[in-house]
Amino acid sequence: MAGRANPVVLLGIAVACTAAICCLPGAAMTGSETQGAAAGTGSDFPIASEVRLAGDDKRTRFILDLDKNVQFRAFALADPYRVVVDLPQVTFQLAAGAGSSGRGLIKAFRYGLVMPGGSRIVFDLAGPARIEKSYVLDAANGQPPRLVLEFEAVDRTAFVQLLGVENRPELRPAVAVAEPVTTAPAAAISAAAIEATGTTKTVEPVDKRPVVVIDPGHGGVDNGTQAGGESEKNLVLGFALALRDRIEKAGKYRVTMTRTDDTFIPLGDRVRIARNQAAALFISIHADALPRREGDARGATIYTLSDKASDAEAERLAELENKADAIGGVNLTEEPTDVADILIDLAQRETRTFSNRFARMLKNEMKTTARMHKHPLKSAGFRVLKAPDVPSVLLELGYVSNKSDLEQLVSDNWRSKTVGSVAQAVDAFLGRRIVSAGPAN
Repeated sequence: MAGRANPVVLLGIAVACTAAICCLPGAAMTGSETQGAAAGTGSDFPIASEVRLAGDDKRTRFILDLDKNVQFRAFALADPYRVVVDLPQVTFQLAAGAGSSGRGLIKAFRYGLVMPGGSRIVFDLAGPARIEKSYVLDAANGQPPRLVLEFEAVDRTAFVQLLGVENRPELRPAVAVAEPVTTAPAAAISAAAIEATGTTKTVEPVDKRPVVVIDPGHGGVDNGTQAGGESEKNLVLGFALALRDRIEKAGKYRVTMTRTDDTFIPLGDRVRIARNQAAALFISIHADALPRREGDARGATIYTLSDKASDAEAERLAELENKADAIGGVNLTEEPTDVADILIDLAQRETRTFSNRFARMLKNEMKTTARMHKHPLKSAGFRVLKAPDVPSVLLELGYVSNKSDLEQLVSDNWRSKTVGSVAQAVDAFLGRRIVSAGPAN
């Protein structure tokens, strides 16, 4: 097998899975993956068609069949033990359920788009392990090109030594210190620009409409819950896009989406989008599922932020959703620069009051068009709701684990009616701000 390997790929990856960079020709990254909603065709990208695992708890091999050679970069993360492989954008055409179970050193793996132009595979390891060898085999003898990763078991000490300094558990900072941010007023910037250039430019009028940020949960490498052949990430994206179109059609508010295609967005970035847009409202959209052993539940639920969960189910869901960054292979030791602000400003009662007010309005509107959970208003410590100055709610549309709810979630008629009720709640909540901001009589 090694005799068929592209020699450019055989770099010094065997000694550490960090900085495992392999360069190959022909790795074009244009257009968009067919799994996403952006323009482009799947033929623009390498296609992954089959995957296999072999070996035991000492050595395990991962083999991915492709239609062309790719470049890739691998790195490791601890607690839990993971190895992340970044690739150019790949169209994954793997069998349903691929990666949900593992073998040997690999407990499971997931894959998907992590950003426009880039895909990711995240391996959940059974214990500390490193990539001993990694290479891409050229097509030969009727066999397609193949990405091969060979994992080797190591002890924790050896694993930690493979990590970059910023990823080592014993070197993590207790709390990140926020950098002071200074922003010059728009008028001052414009005046300075005119003075510097000596010219006067036509300035576009500022759009002062309130901003609504819609956040379809999960995406890319993070599928969310799955049942009946449906993935949460796809269901909530369809709903979010329909809600965006409905709100924009009315023309009263501007809408920003955290994602518009099958892309993974870290939780911190979702919060930053809302804050950078000075959003008047943030709505994160999800669909829950209960493990079989926990019985059945159905109906929509609306969550707001709280330091203490309102019940055990809310606590379970918050813990699950807050693991999204780990699922996506994000380096959790690097908190966003505004984390100190968030820790300080979480005590702002006004924002939570507004969030609770919108949650009640949303419940009253949705109950006329959608089945609601028996306890529709709940609270828990969701990371995605922690923008201190943006009223925020997390809307669980229903349970994909419930057959009746799932039938509604895939129904265009149900989605249209429910989107209408959510848009009505947004208008009822923000309409007062538009009136109060008007000129005095």
